Amino acid sequence: MNDPLSIWQFTPQLVAMAILVACSAFFSGSEAALFYLRADDRRVLGKGGPARRLVVQLLESPERLLSAILFWNLVINMAYFSLASIIGIRLKDAGLYTEARTLTMVALLMLILLSEMLPKNMAILHPRMVAASVSIPLALAIRLVDPVMPVLRLINLVSRRLLFPRLQPEPYLEIKDLERAITVGTQDAELAQQEQAVLQHIVALAEIQVEEVMRPRPQYQAFRPPVHLNDLRGELTPSGYVLVTEPESDEIAAAIPLKHLSKIPAEQLERHAEQVLYIPWSASVAITLEQLRNQERSVAAIINEYGETIGIVTIDDIIETVLHQEKGRSERLLQTASIASVGSEVWEVTGMTTLRRLRKQLKLQIPRTKSLTVAGLLQEQLQRLPQQGDVVEWNQLKFTVLQAPVRGRFAIRLERANSGERKP
Repeated sequence: MNDPLSIWQFTPQLVAMAILVACSAFFSGSEAALFYLRADDRRVLGKGGPARRLVVQLLESPERLLSAILFWNLVINMAYFSLASIIGIRLKDAGLYTEARTLTMVALLMLILLSEMLPKNMAILHPRMVAASVSIPLALAIRLVDPVMPVLRLINLVSRRLLFPRLQPEPYLEIKDLERAITVGTQDAELAQQEQAVLQHIVALAEIQVEEVMRPRPQYQAFRPPVHLNDLRGELTPSGYVLVTEPESDEIAAAIPLKHLSKIPAEQLERHAEQVLYIPWSASVAITLEQLRNQERSVAAIINEYGETIGIVTIDDIIETVLHQEKGRSERLLQTASIASVGSEVWEVTGMTTLRRLRKQLKLQIPRTKSLTVAGLLQEQLQRLPQQGDVVEWNQLKFTVLQAPVRGRFAIRLERANSGERKP
């Protein structure tokens, strides 16, 4: 290697190795950038130009994307080390053993630093920019290897079946594991209690149906377009959103986020409305929150099995449920207590109080029913809408309807049936 002619002799191979290092860096950086993108990054890219939207399309098939990247990296690295081996063998044949060993070590370090560490670090620092920059050539590279993808998938499947025939995928994290982590995860007693309460509320979102936290239909107002500022009569809606219906029906179609508008126009407020998300009544609060975040919506319309809107829930309602789950919908919507003690073994409850809350707060043995709320239970037993003065005895509990307005506070007195018989 001390002979200048020997350097020029290997110039084509060294240039080819440099090109291969650059290609390997391209695929390594592409892999890091695309798979480092978060949900918010994908939403931003999805609203950009063709190259940015192509990033989202590539991530729709992550297995195909990753297989193609790994395939190209494997081919490039094999070619790179083949060239390095050829140069090393020629150097050994010329008796230059030290130079051959040095070339091998330098080639390995160059591949690690320039095609792995450096491009991946840069891609993680600026994932959106890198992902948009590499999307078009990366899509072409994936198209080139599409013909061999079925063969690679077959080899992967056969190898897994032969080597790990009983391998079963496990969930990343069980809810019970998270609950256990909450219990033992903090040291400060006061802080631990607050953190545990919030985290346990978050865990509970997976078990609470969205119907339990929604604003029922009588508790909100909706307007048909066009909507003008005068229609609100100078008052902000309780939810902070103005609900807009379909032009020819009462079904909720959109919501106007008044509190997020810097300037509220006097007319045609519906131009500033955002589409609502439609969620079935049986869905959990956790799923509803995930859908709202993924689709960047603030309001979900809750529909029953017939496709009719029975209520709405806002992202603020869900957050308040997490932070203040000890408060029920009555406190949030009616500014009144869900459950108030009025005597020994006698309580006054609202119609929208959930049976779950009665079980938890009053330690009552209430069996599982189709209904989620006290009003729903009474309607189920009466087979009609409850009216003032109705009395229902069910499962050693006595419900007396005190107020049953169309809008407002639905008041019910709850007592144990045996305790009510002892009263004069």
